Amino acid sequence: MTVQNKAIGIIGGSGVYNIDGIELVKEHSIDTPFGQPSSPVVEARLNGVNFFFIPRHGKAHDLLPSEVNYRANIFALKLLGVEYVISVSAVGSLKEELPPTTFVLVDQFIDWTKGRRERSFFGDGIVAHVSNANPINKKLQSILTHSCKEASVKYSENGIYICIEGPQFSTRAESNLYKGMGASVIGMTNVPEAFLAKEAGMAYATIAMVTDFDAWKDEHCTIDEILKVMAENNKNAQGVIKIALANLNSDKFDVEKENRIGVMTPEEKWTPSQKEIMSTLLA
Repeated sequence: MTVQNKAIGIIGGSGVYNIDGIELVKEHSIDTPFGQPSSPVVEARLNGVNFFFIPRHGKAHDLLPSEVNYRANIFALKLLGVEYVISVSAVGSLKEELPPTTFVLVDQFIDWTKGRRERSFFGDGIVAHVSNANPINKKLQSILTHSCKEASVKYSENGIYICIEGPQFSTRAESNLYKGMGASVIGMTNVPEAFLAKEAGMAYATIAMVTDFDAWKDEHCTIDEILKVMAENNKNAQGVIKIALANLNSDKFDVEKENRIGVMTPEEKWTPSQKEIMSTLLA
């Protein structure tokens, strides 16, 4: 297993494989205390920058949002020394000013899932409370903002991502409810992913790619139109990632480990297996 200091991780769609110039270095099959990740973790190199990648829904895109093992994905990246996690995901827009092909660099989340997802590394004898007041790392978000600007991609900085259970899309009534709550975009995957990254002491930031207006807007889109938007988003994401990797590699900032001050249960009460897990999370 290759463990790198302050490594970069990307969680997203399989389009990452298609970035021009990418070199696949190795696949890491990792068994975590929380089960298997969505797929083996791919170690890749792009323009001399190494990073680790997990296709969130699996290589064959065969995992529903609630079937993704978010804990295993984050823990596997942590085992590999990942300090910075860039999340790439498709979303619907809840605002007129955020049309399709806009990249929204959100800074807040609303959890509207329904309890089917394992959402914490803690429990079973270890009590910990980690602040999620600021779930997005502002420094990493800033790097993504400048990378979008360099790539000449239409973007919007800040915003609220509401995460629903899925796999069904919203009803119009639900969509209008979320819009009234002040949410900017709607998706199905960034919770509990973002919260788990915080529990693991990692910097996390999201590129939310708008594919369509959600059900609140009475606007019909054909499958061809949606596929065209998705293709453009994937192309733009590849350009942003290429720039972001270079920018982040040249500025591997220190990450504040808020998880280290959230553990309430004394260490002498931890079991040997819990000590092993905690040594990874708190590293």
